[in-house]
Amino acid sequence: MPTPSAGEITQLLQSWSAGDARALERLTPLVYNELHHTAERYMAQERPGHTLQATALIDEVYVRLVDCGRVTWQDRNHFFAVCARLMRRILTDFARSRSYLKRGGDFRQITFDENLYLPTQPAAELVALDDALTALAGVDKRKSEVVELRFFGGLSVSEAAAVLGVSDETVKRDWRLAKLWLLREMRAENRHGG
Repeated sequence: MPTPSAGEITQLLQSWSAGDARALERLTPLVYNELHHTAERYMAQERPGHTLQATALIDEVYVRLVDCGRVTWQDRNHFFAVCARLMRRILTDFARSRSYLKRGGDFRQITFDENLYLPTQPAAELVALDDALTALAGVDKRKSEVVELRFFGGLSVSEAAAVLGVSDETVKRDWRLAKLWLLREMRAENRHGG
């Protein structure tokens, strides 16, 4: 199957937003490979033998997308950012439900770099990162959204800027400040035992 254009995906998303249920059926095969790639990137960082696999993670994303009702999709980037956010929530919820978060010791620093490095012990660190990101959203929602789009969604600076309706420079500045804020927050949480 040839690679779908961003315009084709956006058109189907807008049709779906307008209530055309068949648009989702036509959209699914067009976005599946990219979603699977994102899910594989997440799952590669999970512990061996994790109950969820990439395909199951995508299935859960689809269930949540359908259950959430109508979304006014902006474009392809918005769709993939929302899907990445859902994957993060699913894995964080899973980690919380399995009680992977151990207070105290074994803290490892998470590196937020342009290569979108995910932590080597993601279950506990993903929960800690989610907590810190939630706290950041309370202080500065846009910076939190930049982290979600860049780190979890894999969007470029320009793509994140388009989703947020801001300049590339604003995204770069927010990205730098958010990384510093999150690392400081996570270090403080580790020092205080959670």
